[in-house]
Amino acid sequence: MKFGISFSLFAFAALVGASNVIDLDTKNFEEYVGGDRPALVEFYAPWCGHCKNLAPVYEQLADAFPSDKVVIAKTDADGVGRDLGSKYDVKGFPTLKWFPKGSLTPEDYSSGRDLEALAGFVSEKSGVKSKIKPPPPPVAVQLDASNFDDIALNDDKNVLVAFTAPWCGHCKNMKPAYEKVAKAFLSESDCVVAQMDADAAPNKPVAAKYDVRSFPTIKFFPKGSKEPIAYSTGRSEQQFIDFLNEHCGTHRSITGVLSETAGKVLTLDTLASNFFTASLPERPDVLGKAREYLATLTGADKKTNTSAQYYVKAMERVIEKGEGWLTKEQARIAGLLASPSLAPTKLDELKIKANILSSFAAQKASEAAEAAEDIYEQVVDAAKQVPQQAKDGVDQFADAVQDKAQKIKEEL
Repeated sequence: MKFGISFSLFAFAALVGASNVIDLDTKNFEEYVGGDRPALVEFYAPWCGHCKNLAPVYEQLADAFPSDKVVIAKTDADGVGRDLGSKYDVKGFPTLKWFPKGSLTPEDYSSGRDLEALAGFVSEKSGVKSKIKPPPPPVAVQLDASNFDDIALNDDKNVLVAFTAPWCGHCKNMKPAYEKVAKAFLSESDCVVAQMDADAAPNKPVAAKYDVRSFPTIKFFPKGSKEPIAYSTGRSEQQFIDFLNEHCGTHRSITGVLSETAGKVLTLDTLASNFFTASLPERPDVLGKAREYLATLTGADKKTNTSAQYYVKAMERVIEKGEGWLTKEQARIAGLLASPSLAPTKLDELKIKANILSSFAAQKASEAAEAAEDIYEQVVDAAKQVPQQAKDGVDQFADAVQDKAQKIKEEL
């Protein structure tokens, strides 16, 4: 019974530990390489740190391709495969070489060592599809030598460009945050988040033109300018967001939703506060001032004009229908904003309206807060007086008792 259990455990361990990577040496090399299947061969050394890092990825690569169509193999070029390493001019570890079907003349592999890059190379060379589910398409706009000038140098757009390389570890670490930022700015047509493989041969002249010497190098191309600004801030999502909001004049949050400042016009904010606290007869005068300011914005951008018009519209509705309109409109917009199916443009429009309507109650809320502060201070002062008043009462009672006791004593 014990033997049966031990044998089962051994078989299970062997099954779990099975590898689809073929181990090669000088005796079996041509059994697998140069025959009826193409082969990718890793020349490694057991002591090599980079080889150890590659090992789990290489195992996944072997699992991703049918072994009857593609050979994924390795050889210890510092041990049993030392002669193979010499024969194929291996000078460092790991070295990967691609052997086409029916050939013992290899092609050096010089791309990335991540699973995506390796699988893409094998599929391209062999024509065999891998079992790896392809990653979603990038959100950041992809630039190359053919479209760089049309996008990055567009006079109507602000463009942030990350010059990267597929093999760059720092680029890979930055990618998730950069993609989230690109997604957050999808609704901003004039603020583009882009990326370029600056190590690809056709793109190297563009990278050289903009003095890209390391990866990632990030540069911001302002609207209407051909000269970029070097991005030297951190690589977190929030740092990218803050930079773009400052340089593009946008108001995006990490989630892509507009912030509380979006759509606000300072002068009209002040008028909105004054309008809400003004008496009913005074409100038309404030509305008149808002209309006068709106007339001065003829040269402003479309977004500012649209926001300014809504300030005026809100004042007109309150005069026409009373303050109840403001409360109902805020509730209506809040309900719509909670809908998960809103289109991004509609979401932006409603968020801006919500921000503007909040300006009307800002002054009143401020006054209420000041009044509450005054009441609080009065209560605190009164509370501080209570202990003293209680002490004075006790002292008066004690004095009275003492006087009474003295009189009784005198009478006796």
